Amino acid sequence: MAVQPVLVWFKHDLRLADHEPLWHACQTGQPVVAAVVVDARLFETTALGFPRMGHIRTRFLFESIRSLAGELAARGGRLIIRYGDPATEIAGLVKSLGIASVYTAGEVAPEEVALLQRLRHVLNPLGAKLTTCHHHTLVRSEDLPWPVAQLPDVFTQFRKEVERACEVRAPLPVPATISFFNTEYPDHTLPAVPPAAEPASHPASVVTYGGGEPEARRRLHEYIWTCDALRTYKETRNGLLGANYSSKFSPALAVGTLSPRTIYHEVKRYEADRIANDSTYWLVFELLWRDYFQFVMQKFGSRVFHSRGLRPAPVVWRRDSVLFEQWRLGHTGVPFVDANMRELLHTGFMSNRGRQNVASYLTKDLHLDWRWGAAWFESQLIDYDVCSNWLNWAYVAGVGNDPREDRYFNIARQAERYDPQGAYVHAWLKN
Repeated sequence: MAVQPVLVWFKHDLRLADHEPLWHACQTGQPVVAAVVVDARLFETTALGFPRMGHIRTRFLFESIRSLAGELAARGGRLIIRYGDPATEIAGLVKSLGIASVYTAGEVAPEEVALLQRLRHVLNPLGAKLTTCHHHTLVRSEDLPWPVAQLPDVFTQFRKEVERACEVRAPLPVPATISFFNTEYPDHTLPAVPPAAEPASHPASVVTYGGGEPEARRRLHEYIWTCDALRTYKETRNGLLGANYSSKFSPALAVGTLSPRTIYHEVKRYEADRIANDSTYWLVFELLWRDYFQFVMQKFGSRVFHSRGLRPAPVVWRRDSVLFEQWRLGHTGVPFVDANMRELLHTGFMSNRGRQNVASYLTKDLHLDWRWGAAWFESQLIDYDVCSNWLNWAYVAGVGNDPREDRYFNIARQAERYDPQGAYVHAWLKN
């Protein structure tokens, strides 16, 4: 009987540990082909005039892809890197290499779900099976106490029920043995990253690790164990300057060099060895917020991207490109807003406190379309996640889940509270 390799298609899960598609592919006993496809659509220019994925986000992604290639090479394997339309590229691999099955991460956002449906349609006549594994969340959807269609519309209810009824599964180890099907199949050259995408040397940059699983693991150990910063996370999480006011795990979560389950169980180990307190709970609380947005996206689909968001009635937004450009580039004349927007522009990152303030300013003070702000964040953020980004923006704009609260932020008071000495504003606006 001829050997029929299986294909693992890496996407936003650029790691080997706790990787369900890889694990299940290895359980077949067939040789494994590992591949990643950089979607050419990510480099298109949006209607607002900037690329859908900017230089800094691109650099972090490419670092992570190259790191994964190195991790596979160290185990005797190869990562095939392709560029273009993912469905076309994966189907080409299947046809050329006689692939029997494709294993990849499941999706919840409409564009990504449509891509999987298109790929499934293309694979059917080739006789190849597509198997998806949902491993992007802390809690699996099938472990929830209700179907996703009945997901509570308020996070607090979701959290309480999940905490009561759900257990977080143990992360899967790296397969002890991976039998690789190495081939001469050609790679595509990744698009060049312009010099502007090189890491910023600004002294106020707060993300201190690069792309790739080893770097993410280093940050996990450093934050939790070496610096013991988890002990005071709840007190420091609204900070603005420095590497350790928050965990900075979100970039690794976004590209999948760390899984949420890996973080959760490391927190539990810390609680057992050192201390369990409000701060350790709060980090898990934030992971549950991330889960919640994944399930909200799964429940509502394309409604999330409407101008009205999840509200039943239309919402009218201004569309003033001059005001938007001033906001985007950090030239509004409001120092706290401008400092945060400059940090985003130069480093691809912004604190959670900053994100809430600049989103409130765009939607509540300027009354501009919240989707413009979400699109700019999509372009810039190295921790861009489609569900967290778009639903956080809808939440602050008052068109997301539980829009009963008025989430207007008084920028002057916020700056006075969180940057009382003006150190953050000075760091980003002094030049």
